[in-house]
Amino acid sequence: MYQNINVTLTPAQVTDIKNAFAAVEALMPWLVALSDVERQTLFKTGAARLSFVQDARTGAVDNPTILPASFDAAGFGKDVDLFATLTDLSMVAKGLTWKIDDTRLAVGSEAAKAASQFRGYVDNAAKTTPSLQPLSAKFAESFKH
Repeated sequence: MYQNINVTLTPAQVTDIKNAFAAVEALMPWLVALSDVERQTLFKTGAARLSFVQDARTGAVDNPTILPASFDAAGFGKDVDLFATLTDLSMVAKGLTWKIDDTRLAVGSEAAKAASQFRGYVDNAAKTTPSLQPLSAKFAESFKH
């Protein structure tokens, strides 16, 4: 269970984190970014099809004589291996992404809760401190949308 998060990242730490992400990406310069159309046209290989793909590879290795010369068995094997490796790396990356997103959500909630509490203080004080009325009105405007 999460508890109040009280952390500050220095600009140097943020730079280090971004550089670490860039270093990981640089290790895989062949990564692609598919368009929505490309994603829709590709064969999908999820958990259900993974065993099919692996069985087909085993079959191709065990039965090379049935393959036409145009079938790139070595390339097929590399694709299967890379797919398995990227699946593993993807799970690691998603785990980190989930933690970053969950922490962002929790910290954002803490900040919004404190801001709401502060708004109450401003609204109350604006009744007797005219200089706070513009800030109170600005906060009220924020909640109209």
